[in-house]
Amino acid sequence: MAKKRNIIVGQSGGPTAVINSSLAGVYKTAKERGFHKVYGMLHGIEGFLDEMYVDLSTQIHSDMDIELLKRTPSAFLGSCRYKLPDIHENPEIYEKIFSILDKLQIEAFIYIGGNDSMDTIKKLSDYAIVKGHSQKFLGVPKTIDNDLALTDHTPGFGSAAKYIATSTKEVIRDAMGLSYKRKMITIMEIMGRNAGWLTGATALAKTEECCGPDLIYLPEVPFDIEKFLKKCTDLLKKKSSIVVAVSEGIKTPDGTYVCQLSGGSDYVDAFGHAQLAGTAAYLAAYLADKTGHKTRAVELSTLQRSASHMASRVDINEAFMVGGAAVEAADEGDTGKMVVIDRVSDDPYMSAAGIYDVHKIANNEKLVPRNWVTRDGSYVTQDFINYVEPLIQGDYQPFMVNGLPQHLVLRR
Repeated sequence: MAKKRNIIVGQSGGPTAVINSSLAGVYKTAKERGFHKVYGMLHGIEGFLDEMYVDLSTQIHSDMDIELLKRTPSAFLGSCRYKLPDIHENPEIYEKIFSILDKLQIEAFIYIGGNDSMDTIKKLSDYAIVKGHSQKFLGVPKTIDNDLALTDHTPGFGSAAKYIATSTKEVIRDAMGLSYKRKMITIMEIMGRNAGWLTGATALAKTEECCGPDLIYLPEVPFDIEKFLKKCTDLLKKKSSIVVAVSEGIKTPDGTYVCQLSGGSDYVDAFGHAQLAGTAAYLAAYLADKTGHKTRAVELSTLQRSASHMASRVDINEAFMVGGAAVEAADEGDTGKMVVIDRVSDDPYMSAAGIYDVHKIANNEKLVPRNWVTRDGSYVTQDFINYVEPLIQGDYQPFMVNGLPQHLVLRR
């Protein structure tokens, strides 16, 4: 009997509004390429180690289900934050992974995720080569943080940027309506530990009918709280309402996260990342004390990555594209690679899928170029805006039922 050509796909790390569009791209392309079964890991590699997986043909029955999946936020299969140990530290884990892969007759392993997920692809592909296993390992980029190396941008970022820019406009309108005879300072906290791509996207709110945020602070530039106070004080002499966007990961010159100035959280995840929260709340309290004016903190939190109703058409289409490209690459013999998005042109905007060695991507972080931030570090430049603007274009209308968007839900 001929060996079955099966493929398995998983999702890892923080979800996005379009991570399931990549999953749809993997599934549809695998079926078109003649793979017999497409398995989905439940909760990524961590769930896979507990032999938790599902045959996706039991979940996706039609082209309509694929379209619904593309419009469904969060990780359809469930995600995880699990760090594979180095091979020499725990070879038994690798032996277990490959015994399960062999049992399922897996030919290709596709992992949709960010930097830490690409570390998983790197380790598994290295082990397979050393031990002579035939499986192919491909990474599909995913992160709203947009901090993966060698790709022009990452799926998930464009939709998050669209939601953030839209929310910024709405917060500005709200603040303006409340500032009669009383000055108001609004601090918006945006996700971004070391990279300020998302926070910079608030600048897109500056349009013909909106002034945009007054100040933008990214983690790439040290944050001087005294200079920040002076800028806010000077602005309040001219305006009754100011709106400031800050990355959750902004740090003082000595490397202290601003959110830690009020104590912060001691929680650290499997990859050693400290939990960041409370930056806006701390700065709002600080400004209230120093200026005597009304302040408020707005933390967009998980809304930034789950707002599929605000997803960009460009982003959904590119997420689908890279999922399919990973299957094609694996089918053609590639392994230890990650699919990337190459920007072909800006006007009109066009992109294409490329592929790079995952060793040059894993554990590397792409930051906002310093020359895309103003000299004083309080805003982004037009180059930054020109880079992001094409990525938020268009939309996919949700399928509405009783006035609410419908999602595809895993059935067990």
